[in-house]
Amino acid sequence: MLDFTIIQQFLCGFVVGLASSITVGPVAVMVIQRTLSNSRGSGLVSGIGVACADTSMAVIAFFCYSMLESLISQYTDILSIVGGTVVMIMGVYIFLHNPVSQIRRNRTGKSMLVQDFISIFSFTLTFFYVIIPYLLAFFSMFGSISGGEESSIAGSIMVIAGFFIGAVAWWMSLTMLLSIFRRKIKPRHMVIINRVAGVIVLLIGVYTLLSTLIKIILNGM
Repeated sequence: MLDFTIIQQFLCGFVVGLASSITVGPVAVMVIQRTLSNSRGSGLVSGIGVACADTSMAVIAFFCYSMLESLISQYTDILSIVGGTVVMIMGVYIFLHNPVSQIRRNRTGKSMLVQDFISIFSFTLTFFYVIIPYLLAFFSMFGSISGGEESSIAGSIMVIAGFFIGAVAWWMSLTMLLSIFRRKIKPRHMVIINRVAGVIVLLIGVYTLLSTLIKIILNGM
């Protein structure tokens, strides 16, 4: 008979994965932009890439956070500056990217889904210093944190498996919903979507960078 505790741990992981994925940040904007400008497949693969990156960090948050907590807090400002700069670069890239050429590649079967996966997987990992404490908060909220001897290996695996499935479920649902509207969008609209998405991502990067620099200046006074 299947242990009810194992099922409960899986459901806790599922809820954490789902809840932590429902955020409006640069990664979410990129998935939305790719779904609308490129294809449903591009958006779906990008979403799975985000889910894989988040799951990798969830494993760290679940088992190893205590070892990384002091390291992350010690270099938070530097990591924020690097992260903000990366976001700004991605914002400029999205703004200048021509979605029409991607649409033509999709029609000729030359869509680079592997590149979509790798790029957003790497991009998501850039924000580990923000995401790991964020995930830890969710795990604590739902009582899923690893408790050493009190937590079985099977239970921990179920939490992580639930997290991954919950994250994938969110991105699949989002891309499927967006693909419905995509059919009604013309190429000129997709160019506008790219411009808007690029500006949003750029502004997020600028805000991250400036807020960090202001904090450093104020702390130094």
